[in-house]
Amino acid sequence: MKTLKVTLKRSIIGKPEKQRRIIKALGLRRINHTVEHKDTPNIRGMIHKMSYMLEVLED
Repeated sequence: MKTLKVTLKRSIIGKPEKQRRIIKALGLRRINHTVEHKDTPNIRGMIHKMSYMLEVLED
């Protein structure tokens, strides 16, 4: 299965609580923190919602 490397590129300061929870659910904690996830529809949906804050690399 493909994996995705997701990196937080913008701060969550001042963002709504729902968006903060999405970032936390992805496992991201701080700017430039990178995590790997399996390429599933759930993960893709979260990435789509927060795409303006994230950088995604496909492996």
